[in-house]
Amino acid sequence: MIISNNDIIFAKDLWKIYKLGKQEVKALCGVTLSVARNEFLAIMGPSGSGKSTLMNLLGCLDTPTKGKYFLNGKLVSTLTDNELAFIRNQEIGFVFQVFNLLPRATAFHNVELPLIYKGTSKEERSSKTCNALEMVEIANRMNHRPPELSGGECQRVAIARALVNEPSILLADEPTGNLDSKTGQEIMNLFRKIHSQGNTIIVITHDREIAQQADRIIFIRDGKIEKEERKGA
Repeated sequence: MIISNNDIIFAKDLWKIYKLGKQEVKALCGVTLSVARNEFLAIMGPSGSGKSTLMNLLGCLDTPTKGKYFLNGKLVSTLTDNELAFIRNQEIGFVFQVFNLLPRATAFHNVELPLIYKGTSKEERSSKTCNALEMVEIANRMNHRPPELSGGECQRVAIARALVNEPSILLADEPTGNLDSKTGQEIMNLFRKIHSQGNTIIVITHDREIAQQADRIIFIRDGKIEKEERKGA
């Protein structure tokens, strides 16, 4: 597999091995994959398959034991801590199964936080935060706190927070796991809307119905890519 100019992600022979005393646990075993710009990809596998470990590597939250990972053509292992922090804050938006919202802060303030860390001016923060909330159709609830919102509304706020820095990649780890099927479908429809506006989206899931809404599915088991499917293939 050769890196292409259209690849936003290219990973070759990624391994992640954890040492537990004298034991070694191989979470990933030689994974090679590429993700094209503006692709909607699902990574599917059972619990313990290595899919969340792979997401942590792709999101620069962890480093591989061995192998090479290129993001936007840059070899991630050569980047400084500051460059990695910039990528996590600017290039990648993260959405998790647990919403990770501040319970005492309003939806607006929860979404605004990444811009505060970035040092964005108050006027620009307000504009970008409102735009992100409008994109996920939750602007009418911006002054409500998480305990006053439904699960689906909390996930929309979490997605708005992930989008507020206008990242090129959205990484979602079991984003519908805490939601009922109707609300989960609404969230997936929202991802398709975001994808249509140019974002690369990677969804990690164990749910076949969720995975089938992506354009391509990679199946992972025992730390290895087992197979892949493309929509319409």
